[in-house]
Amino acid sequence: MKAESSIKVKGMHCNSCATIIKESLSKLKGVEKTEVSLEDDNVKIKFDSEKISKEKIEGELSALGYLPKAFPSSPKKTNSLKQGIIYGLVPHIGCMGFIVGSILGVTIAIEFFKPLLMNPWFFHILILLALVFASVSSMFYLRKNGLLSWKGVKKKKKYLTAMYGSTIGINLFLFFVIFPMTANFDTGSFANTTGNLALGAENINLPGDDSLLTLQVDIPCPGHAPLISGEIKTITGITGVRYRGPALFDVAFDSEKTSKDEILLLEVFEVYPATVTFESKEISLAEDKETKTTENTVKETTSLALENNNDNLTASCDGSCGGTGTCGKPLCGCSAG
Repeated sequence: MKAESSIKVKGMHCNSCATIIKESLSKLKGVEKTEVSLEDDNVKIKFDSEKISKEKIEGELSALGYLPKAFPSSPKKTNSLKQGIIYGLVPHIGCMGFIVGSILGVTIAIEFFKPLLMNPWFFHILILLALVFASVSSMFYLRKNGLLSWKGVKKKKKYLTAMYGSTIGINLFLFFVIFPMTANFDTGSFANTTGNLALGAENINLPGDDSLLTLQVDIPCPGHAPLISGEIKTITGITGVRYRGPALFDVAFDSEKTSKDEILLLEVFEVYPATVTFESKEISLAEDKETKTTENTVKETTSLALENNNDNLTASCDGSCGGTGTCGKPLCGCSAG
């Protein structure tokens, strides 16, 4: 007797799954036609009920690892679990490869393509590119497995959510955790400080006679911290740099070899402006001393100029003071006669 049945199944991920089901059921004696819908998780079967029962067909599906919904048990549970893991991992190979590529790409950019970080929009561009690549990867995946439709998207919403979520999450993790950590791999003088490091440069003592600065740099995100630290370290005389988020950098330097002004003249601070929020007393005293020296020099120069002017005026008098001569210039010391 001819019969027809529709069976809802679990575990179909791609066209390979559909092919396996169709070929396996077609080999069963009594099965005349099999249609598999990946989008609907449905298997339509036309069979001769006198040669094979629906229960036997469901049993075969379960043995293949595609458990019919509401089916009581699976004859080969261990095999089903193994196949489920395999078919669950295979579709994600493209996604995992993309994520690894993204990580390597960003790491290389930090190490070898620092000019990219000179673009304030680099982080946003990277996120956008990651989403574009995730979308392209998802389209290829859905198309390859016959699921490039709204039903297919709904069927694979967990996969797509994981794809986009991991793509954004990994980039955020890199820029807000990993890269800021790399900025402090080598802090120089700050590795051997005494005092409260958590409260900032004003609460620590550095070995030697290092001067201290704290800079607040207008960076778009913590992922740019290695760029700032690396650029500061290129200056001769810098003995240590410590990143103290979200945008603070403590800088230790030998004031005999470099200065605050030289540090602030770095090209990177033309793109990401820096403001001095703290400077050690040594720097302030040195600047005060320089200012006072300049003021004293100006005073001495002015006094000398006045003395020279008086000598010239006295020499121009017609006679000596108190004599019969007259002079109309009061600075020469003579009275008008």
